[in-house]
Amino acid sequence: MYNRRKFIKLSAVSASLAALSRSAVAKSLSSISPPNLPIVISTWDFGIIANKEAWKTLEKGGRALDAVEAGVKIPEADPNNHTVGRAGYPDRDGHVTLDACIMDEFGNCGSVAAMEYITHPISVARLVMEKTPHVMLVGEGATQFAVEQGFKKEKLLTPESKKAWKEWLKTAKYSPVINIENKHHMPGSKYNHDTIGMLAIDAKGNISGACTTSGMAFKLHGRVGDSPIIGAGLYVDNEVGGATSTGVGEEVIRNVGSFLVVELMRQSYSPEDACKEAVKRIIKKKPETAKQIQVGFLAINKRGEYGAYALQSGFSFAVCNSDKQDLLIKGKSIY
Repeated sequence: MYNRRKFIKLSAVSASLAALSRSAVAKSLSSISPPNLPIVISTWDFGIIANKEAWKTLEKGGRALDAVEAGVKIPEADPNNHTVGRAGYPDRDGHVTLDACIMDEFGNCGSVAAMEYITHPISVARLVMEKTPHVMLVGEGATQFAVEQGFKKEKLLTPESKKAWKEWLKTAKYSPVINIENKHHMPGSKYNHDTIGMLAIDAKGNISGACTTSGMAFKLHGRVGDSPIIGAGLYVDNEVGGATSTGVGEEVIRNVGSFLVVELMRQSYSPEDACKEAVKRIIKKKPETAKQIQVGFLAINKRGEYGAYALQSGFSFAVCNSDKQDLLIKGKSIY
């Protein structure tokens, strides 16, 4: 005979056991202190030089947050990098707009989007986190805040980027290229990479992350991708791990990709398997679109285990720890 009271009691017990199980996974991840720490990982081959800069902080026992900020500032300032920072290609109206976010071990986060005239958006994002009650500032407001904090306004449209933009205007065709980092299809581009996302674990076992980009070349003015969106382009949970993404941001946003990867790791997925599942979610929602674009995820768990997965082949990521400072790994892919 059906007993409602007994059913409710059993349901409550089951829910409690499930909660305890999740808690146990998080506790087991956070209680292990692996010997391979500190460690820093980041997307694409320019992650090697970015990691080396981050390592200068980590090897001295510094905080992961300081390390990731210092690391991603290297590609932000690179005059040859046309998808991150000051030398980024402009939007279709000729504006260079930058996006970035940062997140620390306490769950604090800061972000800027569609910001102009400032070389290091990652540092502005950190000040949004530390000096305001907000998470994100955008456009003119972000630039105004940066100037108030002592950042110098600069003209970011370089002669090389301007030349590429003028060439693009002849056809004005917007067609994102898969693995743009491997295709030198734009005039004068020496390096033509994508977003840099960086994750670090310091000697104390604390995790932080950073993500920065100039976004899609020749995008609509005002377009913002996943890079400055907490949970999409970057997410960190100090009990579990962190994740970041690269590629066509719209599809990452639709799936809240980096948050999904971290939550899958909370459920005991390995970093690589979590990234693969996030990629499969994109395919499930938009199978035809997924065949024509690139999206990649990179993740690290509390033990310092890392992994990546992408839609298309060609995605690479860099790893730096006490054993090796210039390791470059080709990520696995669906297609």
